[in-house]
Amino acid sequence: MRRTRDEVDATLQVAKLNPAELLPAVHCLSFSPAAAGDFYLLELDPAMCQELEAGRSMVIRGDKDEQAVLCSKDKTYDLKVAGTSNMLLLIPDCKTPDQLKMEETHCNIFHSEIFGFSNNYWELRRCRPKLKKLKRLLMENTYEGPDSQKEKDSSCSKYTTEDLLDQIQASEEEIMAQLQVLNACEIGGYWRILEFDYEMKLLNHVTQLVDSESWSFTKVPLNVCLQELGPLEPEDMIEHCLNCYGRRYTEDGAIYFELSADKICRATAQMLLQNAVKFNLAEFQEVWQQSVPEGMVASLDQLQGLALVDRQSRPEIIFLLKVDDLPEDTQERFNSLFSLREKWTGEDIAPYIQDLCGEKQTIGALLTKYSRSSMQNGVKVYNSRRPIS
Repeated sequence: MRRTRDEVDATLQVAKLNPAELLPAVHCLSFSPAAAGDFYLLELDPAMCQELEAGRSMVIRGDKDEQAVLCSKDKTYDLKVAGTSNMLLLIPDCKTPDQLKMEETHCNIFHSEIFGFSNNYWELRRCRPKLKKLKRLLMENTYEGPDSQKEKDSSCSKYTTEDLLDQIQASEEEIMAQLQVLNACEIGGYWRILEFDYEMKLLNHVTQLVDSESWSFTKVPLNVCLQELGPLEPEDMIEHCLNCYGRRYTEDGAIYFELSADKICRATAQMLLQNAVKFNLAEFQEVWQQSVPEGMVASLDQLQGLALVDRQSRPEIIFLLKVDDLPEDTQERFNSLFSLREKWTGEDIAPYIQDLCGEKQTIGALLTKYSRSSMQNGVKVYNSRRPIS
C-alpha cells in the first residue's frame, strides 16, 4: 500500500515533527515478499572501503578451530560479531540525505522495498598477524641440502605460496615479510627453512672463503663466491646464505655483499648454545669470541630475543631462550615468561614482548597491563599480576 502526501503529513503531525525542519523528500518503506534476515553485514573504515572500491580483494582466513580474521593485501583484522538494538535494513537504491540535497527534490515520495535485515554485524579490529603457525609448518620438513634422503621422499610436507596463504592467518605482505625473517627460501616452488646445521655449513664456507681471500667483510663479491663454492654447494644456496647474513649492493656493475657481524655472531652463539642446557657465562663468552670470524666482536647485545643471562646464579649462566618459541597469545606469553622467572627487569623482558606491541602500543603499556612493578635492590622489576601454576 502506497502512502499519499496527505498521509505522510498526518503522520508527521501525530509524531509532533515540524516539516520545515526536515527534507521535503520522504522514503516510504515496506518489506519485500523476498526479504530475508540471513545477511552478514561488515563494518568497514574509509580506507578499507577505498580498497574495495579500487577493485582489491579481502579474504577471511582461519581453520575450524581458529578465530576467523579478515586480511587485506597488507593488514590483518579480528572479526567480532557486534549486536545492535536497532534493526539494520538493507534497501537497494536508498538515497541518503546528502544525495537528496544534491538532487534538490521537492515534496517527492519514494516507495522503497526492504530487501533484507539483520540485528548484528561484523566489527573489524586491527590485530597482529598470527604467524607462529608459519614457522611450525615449515619446520615440519626443513631443507638439509640436495643430497638429503628427505628430498627423495615425496611424502614429506611442502608448502607453496598459495598453500601458506590458505593456512596462515595473515595478509600476503605480512606472510612474505615473515618468510624473510625466518630466512626461508623458495626451492622448486616450495617455501623451505634450512636446517640450522646446514645453514651454518653454508655460512662457514662463506666466512672461510673470505678469510682465505683476505677480503673485507664489507665487500664480498657474489660472482667469485659462486665460482669458488659452486662445486661444494648449489649456487642458489650460497646466494641465499649471503642474502641472509649480508646486505646486497652493486658497484661498477658487480654485485657485492656487506656481511653483518651481528647476524654472524648471533648465529654462532645459537650453534654453541643449542646443545647445552646452561652455559657458564664467562666460559661461553670466551668460546664464543674464539668461534666467530677474526675481526668480529661478539657482544651480549647481539643475543636479544635469543638467549637469557641469569646474573643471580653463581657463577652467572646463559641459556637459549628464543622468542620464536614462546606463545603467540599475549597472556600466555607473560604466563610462560613468569613461570620461567618470577621477576624480570625491563631490560631482560623487553626483547621477549616487543613483538606483542600493536599499533601505537608500547612495551611500557604491556607491562602495566600484564604485570606488577616493584623495586629490588634499587632496580625496578616486574612480576605476574596473577598466580602462576
